[in-house]
Amino acid sequence: MYLIKPGKLYDFMGMRKYFLVLSAFLLIASAISFFVPGPKWGTDFKGGTEIVVQFKEHVEPGALRKAVEDIRGPDGSVQFGSAEVVAVPEKQDTFLIRVQEVSAVTDSVKRAFNEGMCFGDTIADDCMVDGKPNPDIVPTEVKFSPGGEKITLRYDWNVEKLDSKEKDEHDKTERDRKLDELVSSIEQRVSTISGISLEEKNVVSLVSAREGDSRVEVHLKAKGTQLMDGIKKAFPTQAPDAPISDTWIGPKAGSELRDSAFKSIGIAIFFIMAYIAIRFDLRFAPGAIVALIHDVGISIGAMCLTRKEISLSTVAAILTILGYSLTDTVIVYDRIRENLGRHRGMTFSQIVNLSVSEMFGRTIITSSTAAVSMLMFLFFGTQVIKDFAFVMLVGIAVGTYSSIYIAAPTTEWVDRMFFARRTPKTSKDVRTRRGKRADAVV
Repeated sequence: MYLIKPGKLYDFMGMRKYFLVLSAFLLIASAISFFVPGPKWGTDFKGGTEIVVQFKEHVEPGALRKAVEDIRGPDGSVQFGSAEVVAVPEKQDTFLIRVQEVSAVTDSVKRAFNEGMCFGDTIADDCMVDGKPNPDIVPTEVKFSPGGEKITLRYDWNVEKLDSKEKDEHDKTERDRKLDELVSSIEQRVSTISGISLEEKNVVSLVSAREGDSRVEVHLKAKGTQLMDGIKKAFPTQAPDAPISDTWIGPKAGSELRDSAFKSIGIAIFFIMAYIAIRFDLRFAPGAIVALIHDVGISIGAMCLTRKEISLSTVAAILTILGYSLTDTVIVYDRIRENLGRHRGMTFSQIVNLSVSEMFGRTIITSSTAAVSMLMFLFFGTQVIKDFAFVMLVGIAVGTYSSIYIAAPTTEWVDRMFFARRTPKTSKDVRTRRGKRADAVV
């Protein structure tokens, strides 16, 4: 049984103008969607916090998602926003929770912290000595970590002059006692600042105490810890004491991953072009590249329009689409090259129609089989698998279509524009030339 009867010839090239208009429309829509509404970057590319929580009892994913979105910071103004809650199939009642907000300290909290620590342009009177900032209280620098879990303070302490060999009953020198006193005063000031969530233990630690450059670290609750605290309040009996894993990705690392992802796509397209040029002919390479750019552009546009999250898994799907589309294109190209040698009396357009018609049944069966597999992932997979399957489904449809109506017509156009002198125009010309050669031999 044949899906497409052998020997049946379809005029694909005769319909190419209509499909080129359709492709142009889809590419323009994809380009616009990249700005409006724009791509929805995942935690991998935008930065964020990711924790894995295994509950003691069953919890509904919808209730967990709402609880995460309702969790607010200590001052009530910081909200985690939309969260991704994905069930982990390998473990029962286990969820992967992602939130994209990465800093536990907002700008308003930073201003309040600087004011409370007497740092900035305006310094309170209790931080002054003889009209000058008190070096024991006023820091020379305040630095917030990107994740908001640590604040580093620098001080200009003259503790080296207090060094002595005499020790008290606690085996501490005068210098040690002075340092303890300074650290305790910092901890007391930090505890009065509203809007920040401090660690329960080891709130303030002394990192170094050198002449003119002493460093102190204030430890805050990280985003993952605050998120876990909110989950414990929402599910007091079901929630565990701690998450299985707690991962944070900063915005800088996320942007670097995003740049690397797009570079990998560009490098893949470049080497594919080189492969096609070497494997077949120089005139075949532009068609393959235009088809690949066409497939990638429409796939990304589909993710932007449907608000699918662009993450490392979807980039992997795009790279898979490049390989899938290239495979289909190479098969069509290989048949075109074979028919160029078999049917020297045909025009290049007729060769394309014949070659695509011969491979049409195989293309439909292969693409349908792959699409059915992706549909199963789309309906029964987890969220990450669903996003991957969605991109793959779009890529399979667009890749199959581009091999016929983008790659082949582009190759025909390149042949007509730049290689027409090498290809006979009609079978009549070929027969005439062969007849002349035969007369010359006689």
